[in-house]
Amino acid sequence: MTRIISIVNHKGGVGKTTSTVNIGAALSKFHKQRVLLVDLDAQANLTSSLGLSTHDDEIGIYHALTGRSTLHIMNVESRMDIIPANILLSKAEKELNDETGREYILKELLEKVKDDYDYIILDCPPSMGVLTLNALTASTDIFIPLEPEFLSLRGLNNILRVVQLVQQRINQDVDITGVFLTRYDTRTSLHKNALEIANKHFGEKVFKTKIRRNIALAEAPSFGTHIFGHNPQCIGAEDYKALTQEIIQQ
Repeated sequence: MTRIISIVNHKGGVGKTTSTVNIGAALSKFHKQRVLLVDLDAQANLTSSLGLSTHDDEIGIYHALTGRSTLHIMNVESRMDIIPANILLSKAEKELNDETGREYILKELLEKVKDDYDYIILDCPPSMGVLTLNALTASTDIFIPLEPEFLSLRGLNNILRVVQLVQQRINQDVDITGVFLTRYDTRTSLHKNALEIANKHFGEKVFKTKIRRNIALAEAPSFGTHIFGHNPQCIGAEDYKALTQEIIQQ
């Protein structure tokens, strides 16, 4: 069965896009899985991180979500594809609000292609609006990346509340199945405390692997590639490879 994973956190800058790119790359590269990445953020960082243009108004998920076209899927490398985004997606929240059954639009689109993939990973925007709701409705799994700082942890209750509502009203099969810390520094007591809080909230759902601070992870998008294409020997590559091994074993 295809796993459809939403990478969710309504706070920006916690590593959603970085994690989407590198988990997807590790799944395809090391585990020979067929992977589809989906850019649901109007900033289109996932799209640009893989060296694709964000200025082509003729492509992007906006057109499919608003019924103007079918899904536009682009190949990135062997066994890994992407549905890109562009700035037009910023109009989707408003346009979809008046659509009947708006929560199910993405699910219906992915139904047509999901059998071609082992994993579909959705890079959600930094909000809990219509696009994120569509992602949660379409998903089998929810992963939450957490930056080990106060503001990131404070928003956990909001995420949990939205997930609970989706489970009750729309998609009873979806659940939070993975939580992981990003930009982690073992030398910092704040980060160790954050790990304790995450364990308290989520227990065994917290992955053992922590994504450590690593400048190479920030550099890779400027080269239009994932960490394994940019610096495969760095700790960032080591951490995402280990995290993906845990995902495969779930």
